[in-house]
Amino acid sequence: MKMTQFKGKQFQKDVIIVAVGYYLRYNLSYREVQEILYDRGIHVSHTTIYRWVQEYGKLLYQIWKKKNKKSFYSWKMDETYIKIKGKWHYLYRAIDVDGLTLDIWLRKKRDT
Repeated sequence: MKMTQFKGKQFQKDVIIVAVGYYLRYNLSYREVQEILYDRGIHVSHTTIYRWVQEYGKLLYQIWKKKNKKSFYSWKMDETYIKIKGKWHYLYRAIDVDGLTLDIWLRKKRDT
């Protein structure tokens, strides 16, 4: 997926992909997706998730539909130390063999 499709967004591409993925994959409401992301340290409104689904839903569905299902059985964890509003945080990402983000987790401390 091209980075230009996410240019100018407040949130990183991975957050948008995971939010839309939760909505599409698990048939959740926008508020339920908001709650899951909040539990993972990501604060985003349900209306923003709605806009993401409208903008990226069809595209992401087509990508996931074409993917080999075996790739979901093999994944890796990535840990990154990022600065948000002047404070450092740990961002953990579960990534499949094709580099698609499957899940995210944001924490202030390095305790899993």
